[in-house]
Amino acid sequence: MTRRAGTHHAIAPVRGLAPLAALLLLTGTLAGCTGAAAGGGTPSATSCGPVTAALPDTDVTPLHPAPTPALPVTVASADGVATTVTDATRILPVNLYGSIAEIVFSLGLGGNVVGRDTSTTFPAAAHLPVVTPAGHDLSAEAVLALAPTVVLADDSIGPPETLRQLRAAGIPVVLVAAEQTLDAVPAHVRAIAAALGVGEAGERLVARVQGEIAAARDGVPDDVSPRVAFLYLRGTAGVYLIGGRGAGSDKMIEAAGGVDAGTAIGLAKFRPLTSEGLINAAPDVILVMSGGLASVGGVDGLLTLPGVAQTPAGAARRIVDMDDGVLLTFGTRSGRVVRALADALHCRDRT
Repeated sequence: MTRRAGTHHAIAPVRGLAPLAALLLLTGTLAGCTGAAAGGGTPSATSCGPVTAALPDTDVTPLHPAPTPALPVTVASADGVATTVTDATRILPVNLYGSIAEIVFSLGLGGNVVGRDTSTTFPAAAHLPVVTPAGHDLSAEAVLALAPTVVLADDSIGPPETLRQLRAAGIPVVLVAAEQTLDAVPAHVRAIAAALGVGEAGERLVARVQGEIAAARDGVPDDVSPRVAFLYLRGTAGVYLIGGRGAGSDKMIEAAGGVDAGTAIGLAKFRPLTSEGLINAAPDVILVMSGGLASVGGVDGLLTLPGVAQTPAGAARRIVDMDDGVLLTFGTRSGRVVRALADALHCRDRT
């Protein structure tokens, strides 16, 4: 965990917004929390100051040995279309969150991936061409230029006309369910593995991911539950939202041992941020994406937003940020994300 000064940072690429949820595991490296409790226990939620919850390794871990797809297979796409996949040598995995690409790479098939979406930012995929140049809308021309043999997506990305155009061009398009929660990760892995003809590898990956998430949850302190408000910030676009029940961020906060402050005051999904609402939520910790924090001028800039300084979190500068590419992805790194977030929320050093 890295202490942050309240300085300005370069603005990260804007991630799209949808019902989201958040994640982390084994060797979370956090450094620099202050104010340890007497006797060496967990310090209070307001004693750390600003911190960045960081993964020790942001890359995915592929299965070894890599599976060999057994094709052809016919699967039911999430939109009800029976789709036959005959070739997985040129895979294009795209969605709003980057989770589909994360699963494909974790299955050991990253070498077959030919392109990526804006949200797929982990190192193993960073060299791939982006097919969502306008943010999260697919460019049919960019996709067709890559000649994919199968496209994996969900309804968080589009437009639908582009997906229909790809199907009309003879490219198998398999949609998976778009629910972004920790509990949905195994189903996503199984659906993607089935579409690529690597069902047995999918079960191995499910077992690994579920074990990592369970281990992360088991390590969460159960004696202190800080109230945490997730704020979605895009200062350059004037977008300031607070998450509540069903936003996705609520489930990540709960998995990391916190109480979602938005849910606690009756908010659902994402709602415009108001000073009255935030003060009423009374968070001990404010959780943000790193790019969002940069877009408002860092911690000092965040504290100038209406109501922030009047909360317990604002008064104590208890701001936790996490990289946009992992916080709400809900993919195969979820166990690591939950653990890193839990360490940041509970002021635990693992150095």
